Amino acid sequence: MENKKTNTQPVLTDEELFSPVSHSDLESEKITAPRYSYWRSVFRVFFRKKINIIILSLFAIILAFTYIYPALTDYNPYANLMNASAKHLLPSAAMKLFGKNIHWILGAGASGQSTFDAVWFGSRISITMAFICAAINLTLGTLIGAMWGFSKKVDLVMTEVYNIIGNVPYILFISVLVLIFSAGFWTMVFALTVTGWLFIAYFIRTQVIIIRDREYNLASRCLGTPITRIAVRNIMPFMTSVIVTLAATEIPSYISYEVFLSYIGMGMSDMSLGRLIYQAENSMLTPGWQFEFWSPVVIASIITVVLYVVGQNLGDASDPRTHM
Repeated sequence: MENKKTNTQPVLTDEELFSPVSHSDLESEKITAPRYSYWRSVFRVFFRKKINIIILSLFAIILAFTYIYPALTDYNPYANLMNASAKHLLPSAAMKLFGKNIHWILGAGASGQSTFDAVWFGSRISITMAFICAAINLTLGTLIGAMWGFSKKVDLVMTEVYNIIGNVPYILFISVLVLIFSAGFWTMVFALTVTGWLFIAYFIRTQVIIIRDREYNLASRCLGTPITRIAVRNIMPFMTSVIVTLAATEIPSYISYEVFLSYIGMGMSDMSLGRLIYQAENSMLTPGWQFEFWSPVVIASIITVVLYVVGQNLGDASDPRTHM
């Protein structure tokens, strides 16, 4: 006999086989991709390298000594002016005379002042000036550069302005302005920013030209989007890493300009790093006094190198191509 297989599967009705599914237009627009945070990715890439943590820690120490230490120290550069035995001392001699404390680890200067305290009071002036100049130049340079690269009318005018001013040596232009006006903090800020933004704007303009004719920008222009909005919303987000890298080079350069001008006697009248180096110039040629000259030189070099390295590494981390 042929064995017949019995069908044990249950029979389902049409209502059970086909049931309506609810549909929401709002839910269909939601993207199920993982949430992406740009700045979280930037800091993840930045702190992935241990060297960046070390450099950033050193940068924090520099900022602490620059802004916190002077506020907690009662520094008087002329407190020991009448004490001839307190002038031009090496660290060992200064600690022997005044006691072992942090104030005398770099010795004493020409007025019997603490070289360590003088260096950080001078650093506060130099670094503050560099930050202010960088903020002004980067803001103006970025905004004007974006318009310069996107608008052909602006490009015609600004190119001529750049061809005229850009051919004048920058250091010569700064020197003339410092000589015309009184040598002070805000005079130096004005001299470094009156044309400093122009060179940043030209660099931003070149970068904007590279990306202004991409498809999404052409589509925005066809839809009637204002140029200002396209520059701010479509172009500037791609310039973040470029701007951070520019800041990494600009901030140390302003400190270098200030130190150089002060060293040749054309800098600020304030007791900045450059002014300290200028006043200690004769100590470099006197046996036993060289430490007084090299202390502010080394501190200024460390500050500029740390600022540059932190900015460069942060600029690399802010590049979205490193977030993969």
